[in-house]
Amino acid sequence: MPRPWLEVYGQAQRVMRHLRCELGREPLEREVAQALCLGLSEWQEIKMACRNRRPVSLDTPIQECDEQATVLGDLMTDHRYRSFQLSEEDSLRLQQALDLLEERTRQVVEFVFLKEFTHKEVSEAMGISAVTVSRQLKKGVELLKQIMLTQID
Repeated sequence: MPRPWLEVYGQAQRVMRHLRCELGREPLEREVAQALCLGLSEWQEIKMACRNRRPVSLDTPIQECDEQATVLGDLMTDHRYRSFQLSEEDSLRLQQALDLLEERTRQVVEFVFLKEFTHKEVSEAMGISAVTVSRQLKKGVELLKQIMLTQID
């Protein structure tokens, strides 16, 4: 915000108080601009810039009806929060789906995707062949797809 604009806005506040007393009403935009020796559009631009500079609380009431008030924050979408919320829901659904798999299949899937083990590391850790790891992994992924595409209760 340019400093001269802030000074003009401060001066405008004094001019508006003076005009209110003199006119006995709220001064018109053009009257304020004229008193400041500015063009109407220039005054409106400065006024808007100064007003937009002040923070507005998200708890500012917008509309009140029947004991329930709508606040500014209710009207604003926080995409990061929504994304986080969806991510949390997906994580919960995935955990529920993993719990539905057979023990060995679940372990293989967790080793590969959650702990990032190689097939060889999984086979060594579980005492099974790498081919069995590959089959169990394929089976687990297919079952997870089916489970995730249906509603989990």
